[in-house]
Amino acid sequence: MANATDAGLQEIREALSLARISTYDQAAGAGAAEAVELYAWNAQVSAAFLLPLHIVEVVTRNAATGGIETLYGPRWPWSHGFELSLPDTQRGYMPRRDLRGARRNQPTAGKVIPELKFVFWQKIFTARFDARLWEPQILGLFPNSSHTDAASVRGQVYGDLERIRLLRNRIAHHEPIFARDLTTDLETIVELVRFRSTATADWLLHHEAVTDLLNQHP
Repeated sequence: MANATDAGLQEIREALSLARISTYDQAAGAGAAEAVELYAWNAQVSAAFLLPLHIVEVVTRNAATGGIETLYGPRWPWSHGFELSLPDTQRGYMPRRDLRGARRNQPTAGKVIPELKFVFWQKIFTARFDARLWEPQILGLFPNSSHTDAASVRGQVYGDLERIRLLRNRIAHHEPIFARDLTTDLETIVELVRFRSTATADWLLHHEAVTDLLNQHP
């Protein structure tokens, strides 16, 4: 904002809201222009993360779907056995309720998949599913993992998805991400994709724009 007048900067700050920009004021420390530039960079890098987040979500939920379908069949969203395998919690996120809502009025499993929340797929990678779902299948679904036992692979996938989910949520709500270790966030995404497919991870790296923006941090 080198060419912006003081009045222009103030107008931008008020449009964004002074409460929102205050986080950037504290981080930038040098003045109004630097805070606004940091805000713009934060928005740019958030936008750049959408491609890696898109790919890791699609790849991971497709891997999970492959395992579920092998066990419960192509109509797994309507499988009574699968539904009963999901936690029936009374507080917080409710996977069983999410499934029921997602499959309503949908003709195929393929139409149900994108209706399910990101956290649904993360919750599929919990220990409750080890015996029936993951111990027989996860090493084949994530063949490039550095782990050799099913429980460790499943645990790492869950942990990686937790980090990714937190990043995804902050971006979705237009919150600051500049204070996160964004290099590790990107590495986590790429590693998880690579667990499933080396070619896909390399393709992601070819197209992602996060790295260049990280090198331009104001």
